[in-house]
Amino acid sequence: MQKVGIGIIGCGNISGAYLKAMASFPILDIKGVADMNAEMAKAKAEEFNVAARSVEDLLRDPEIEIIVNLTIPKAHVEVGLRALDAGKHTYSEKPLGINFAEGKRLAEAAKAKKLRIGAAPDTFLGGGHQTARTLIDQRVLGTPVGGTATFMCPGHERWHPNPAFYYEVGGGPMLDMGPYYITDLVNLFGPVAKVAGFAFSPRTERVITSEPRNGEKIPVHVATHVAGALAFQNGAIVQVGMSFDVAGHRHVPLELYGTEGTLLVPDPNHFGGEVQLLKKGGEFEIQELSSPYADGNYRSIGVADMAHAIRSNRQHRANGDLALHVLEVMEAFQTASDTGTTVSITTVVDRPAPLAASLVDGRIGQ
Repeated sequence: MQKVGIGIIGCGNISGAYLKAMASFPILDIKGVADMNAEMAKAKAEEFNVAARSVEDLLRDPEIEIIVNLTIPKAHVEVGLRALDAGKHTYSEKPLGINFAEGKRLAEAAKAKKLRIGAAPDTFLGGGHQTARTLIDQRVLGTPVGGTATFMCPGHERWHPNPAFYYEVGGGPMLDMGPYYITDLVNLFGPVAKVAGFAFSPRTERVITSEPRNGEKIPVHVATHVAGALAFQNGAIVQVGMSFDVAGHRHVPLELYGTEGTLLVPDPNHFGGEVQLLKKGGEFEIQELSSPYADGNYRSIGVADMAHAIRSNRQHRANGDLALHVLEVMEAFQTASDTGTTVSITTVVDRPAPLAASLVDGRIGQ
């Protein structure tokens, strides 16, 4: 199958994971990397033996079909629109945009130009989450009832070298970590119908404890503790907690309930992890993973799936409709908190096709 040319814009912290993983997918042909900071682009290019180029050069290159947008959240839509104007499909880091209105603008621009957009996370394509999907599709849980989704930590300023953007508009635990959890829940349970939520921030500033900015204070402009519930179209109700203000907890990342069983789903920020199933009247049992994408960091599998989808003329899984739905759901927590109402979700999205449909000899290839 003919390779798909890739241009990467943004050479920050996450770009190394993408560049490393892309080597696992023969369909991807990296034509170059770019960043507003030319030195960052040069360093990343040398590390991974690719070309360092300007943003304009990548956008002009006719051999590049997909722009992978790894900029900060505030720049996702701006860079995405530039890529679409240049006639490129675009795949961005999460979230699709910093609010639903601008995400919708990007989605509408892509449809008008008949180009594809996609967005992380693609971890729901990993072996742990695809195994959970298979079990749910086999109705081993019976009728879906509900569950819990929990991410809580003391904050990213402990480890990230430049954490200020996590506390700017477009950051916070919901827009930063929520995409992993809500995308996987849509993969497992289908689209969300309504959201109830509360959000607040107990601190107006944070102190960085990571290097090289250890001791520096940064302002907080977003809610850093968010809680609420998702009502899915299938009837299930899932409790959600996302926080940068919790010292520690003992909740599992995802726990799903049905009339006939309970499913423990691994951390949706990772591809693998242990899946445990309890059938009514029994005990929790570890399940054999149904996909090879479980024992490593495969960030960019969503890009590879998009590339194969372009060549095969099918829908890609980490697609714009899914990312826009997730963005609307995440924004609804703040809206619900501000208005004291339950928010109805306007977007409707199909569950992404199981990855098994695109596996050839155990690897993605269609």
